[in-house]
Amino acid sequence: MPSQSRDEIEHVLSSAKSRRPWRLWALGAGALVIAVGAWVWLAPSRDSTGTSYITQAVTRGDLTVTVTATGTVQPTTEVEVSSELSGTLASIDVDYNDEVTVGEVLARLDDTKFKAQVANAEAALAAAKAQLAQAEATQKEATALYETQAELDRRGVSTHSTFVTYIAQRDRAVAAVQAAKASLTLAEANLALEKDDLEKSVIRSPINGVVLDRNVSAGQIVAASLSAPTLFTLAEDLRRMQLLVDIDEADIGQVAVGNDATFTVDAYSGRSFPATITQVRYAPETTDDVVTYKGVLAVDNADLLLRPGMTATATITVDEAKDALLIPNAALRYAPPQEVEDAGNGASGLIGLVIPSRPGSESGTASGKSVWVLRDGTPVEVAVTPGATNGKFTIVTAGDLAVGDQVITDQRDTSR
Repeated sequence: MPSQSRDEIEHVLSSAKSRRPWRLWALGAGALVIAVGAWVWLAPSRDSTGTSYITQAVTRGDLTVTVTATGTVQPTTEVEVSSELSGTLASIDVDYNDEVTVGEVLARLDDTKFKAQVANAEAALAAAKAQLAQAEATQKEATALYETQAELDRRGVSTHSTFVTYIAQRDRAVAAVQAAKASLTLAEANLALEKDDLEKSVIRSPINGVVLDRNVSAGQIVAASLSAPTLFTLAEDLRRMQLLVDIDEADIGQVAVGNDATFTVDAYSGRSFPATITQVRYAPETTDDVVTYKGVLAVDNADLLLRPGMTATATITVDEAKDALLIPNAALRYAPPQEVEDAGNGASGLIGLVIPSRPGSESGTASGKSVWVLRDGTPVEVAVTPGATNGKFTIVTAGDLAVGDQVITDQRDTSR
């Protein structure tokens, strides 16, 4: 082999030997980086002391459950007074806020036409009576002639055809009396109707109360042919009012007749008025796809501070408990997180073998029938039987809980 070729081969081998330590160093450095990464990756998951629990003590006290509803104050009885007759209003005898009694005159229609109609009916009645008297006289005459002719016919003095004529005259007289009596009855009925119209031309109050509204004035024409117009609105005894509220369908199951309530109105800020549920109606009312039910509350308005139509917000007491064991509602909603394997964070290949997937966690699901109590620094699940709630606290009717126990309402992770 030529000497030049031998020298070149020895040079190549010498260069390869000189680069081998650098490759070993690079491999060692990579292993060190992987080891550091694995420690950083797994270090937080090994910290089991980084959870801080938020707790609240179990207490004993009174609990009141309420339902809120809005509505308006209304009179217990409200009457709209109309006119059955058409005509011109001759006078208006009452005004707004006037107190009225049963039968008191509110307004009068022009009664000229009605008086004339009564007079006409009275004349017709007198004529019917005269016709009846005339028919009765004719009947007596025809009856007497019939009896005389019957005796003659029995003796054979007169012909039978003549007797038949007297029979017909008697029957016609009897029918005329019946017709006259019917005409008399009709005339009496017509007179009663005309007198009734004359009486109704005077519009009177049907109740004892107060005038809330007056929709007419003297000289105005009232047309009752199509629909009876409302002339006055009367309220009966404003010292006893009622509050009509709309109760949401989610709350209607808790409300019952006899529940006590309080309500406020904008006119008297800071003052509440007592009331009592007297009726919960079955008929639903739907507004913008929201279903409500009407509740009626009796209101004492002896001082006359409340007025019809006032908007009110009522707070209805649906349940009360004295000296009950209470827990916060947040305790019933708490459940410790559940650890799960987070497969999405795992690496693949050689790094995946060195750095395993670290575990993750997801929120637990509370059953609402148990709470977690912190005992000796450790959460312990305790089964409970919840009762009534006011939205903030819940009554515990059964369960291994005592006053002062620290129930967990939330937790914080302090490991990072």
